[in-house]
Amino acid sequence: MAKQVEGISEKVELCAKKEFLEKGYVDASLRTIAAEAGTTTGTIYSRYGGKEGLFSAIVEPVAKEFTGIFIGVQEKFHAIESDRQAVSLDDYAEDGMKQLVKYMYAHLEEFQILVKSSYGTRFQDFVEHLVELETDYTYKFMEAIGLRFKDGKPLTKNFMHIMNKALFESFFEVIRHDMSEEEAWEYIEMLEKYHSAGWNIIYGECCSIND
Repeated sequence: MAKQVEGISEKVELCAKKEFLEKGYVDASLRTIAAEAGTTTGTIYSRYGGKEGLFSAIVEPVAKEFTGIFIGVQEKFHAIESDRQAVSLDDYAEDGMKQLVKYMYAHLEEFQILVKSSYGTRFQDFVEHLVELETDYTYKFMEAIGLRFKDGKPLTKNFMHIMNKALFESFFEVIRHDMSEEEAWEYIEMLEKYHSAGWNIIYGECCSIND
């Protein structure tokens, strides 16, 4: 088996980042990436299996770790006593958002590719996966504090999914609009307050506490 030349993968991934950012996944060219990296498309196929494998090598590690941070925040919150969850929610949400923003900006180029250029790959559903997790945890929170739907009120799982989708799509707008980390946090802090206030109204209108 031929020995792989050191440094080629780093060059390929560096050139691939540029190509994916400029053209998106669908229009990105392996030939262009190979030429810029000083190698061949055959080398890329042997190392990554093709264009999607190369794309995955760039974004999958950060997507997994970001999701892990998100789940970790949720699990830490849901591990506290149920009678403290309602009063602790805003603080945990703010702290969680800070962790996610910090991680995202520490890996900014990868997230720019993930958010802006993933159409046509399995990562185009990255945000949708986070929304599904958030919706499941929302139900878990409601059960923990004894919230139940009032008769005739349309607070359904579909509605929760739509509201959570709005939050996460808005969250990643900081990447789409090329905000600095400082600008991003100011934006997301306002977004979290807006989202929380809306949910408080909805919970009050559609839910009641179990006796």
